[in-house]
Amino acid sequence: MSRSSTSENRADAAGVGASSGPGGLQRLFSFPNPVNEVSARLVAAGVVVMTVLTVSLDLRWVTAVIAYGFVARVLTGPKLSPLGQFVTRVLTPRLPFAERPVPGPPKRFAQGIGAAFSLCAFLLTLSGEWTAAVVLLIMLATAAFLESAFAICLGCKAFAVLMKAGIIPPEVCESCNNIWAARPGAS
Repeated sequence: MSRSSTSENRADAAGVGASSGPGGLQRLFSFPNPVNEVSARLVAAGVVVMTVLTVSLDLRWVTAVIAYGFVARVLTGPKLSPLGQFVTRVLTPRLPFAERPVPGPPKRFAQGIGAAFSLCAFLLTLSGEWTAAVVLLIMLATAAFLESAFAICLGCKAFAVLMKAGIIPPEVCESCNNIWAARPGAS
């Protein structure tokens, strides 16, 4: 990937120019491809922190914030997500880690799974079923922890299985046909 296309993807991921000019709405509702795995793991760490605080301090209202974040990220990448903006604009640029591009579609799929879990937890919270919501939040935090600490993206693995099964067609993500080929030791 050329340096200029990497800069364009970084600018698009941060939301620069997302709503101005022709195609602005289309750019707003796009997801970066590739995704910087460093940023993805930092966002996952943020989800772990928010979820653990929500459950341990009984901050039920934060379930809405978590759900909003996932919905925003699945629809627009980090552009409308406060956590995504903080990570891509503030945190990642200040860290000494090299950018590690990975395919975007599996990460978007993973955000979609997170959206489903967090929205269900939010609806359960609204209906007074806090214990059931906590179970979903713990499952969400576990998946986010695996992503942030070990680069194990359960949603990405499910995406790969669905591609192998032919449920997700190859044209959705040509670079995903063997998503872990470039990562020795990963499975």
